[in-house]
Amino acid sequence: MADTGGIAADQIRSIIERIERLEEEKQALADDIKEVYAEAKANGFDTKILRQVVRIRKQDTAERQEQEALLDLYLHALGMRSD
Repeated sequence: MADTGGIAADQIRSIIERIERLEEEKQALADDIKEVYAEAKANGFDTKILRQVVRIRKQDTAERQEQEALLDLYLHALGMRSD
C-alpha cells in the first residue's frame, strides 16, 4: 500500500470508488422512481399527492397525528375549517 504524506493511497482510492459506485446506484434509483411517477401520471394519478402520501407513510403515527392536529388548529384559527 503506497503511503503518501501519511495517507494510504490504496485505501483512500477504495473508499472513493465505493462512494462513486453508491452515487451511481443512487442516481439509478432516482431515475427508476421518476419513471414510476411518470407512469402514475400517465394513468391519471396526481403525482403531487402521491409524493405527499409517500412522505406521510414514512412518518411514525405519533408524528403524523401531531402534524395533522397542528394543521387543523392553524386552519381553524384562519377560518378555513368550518367544523
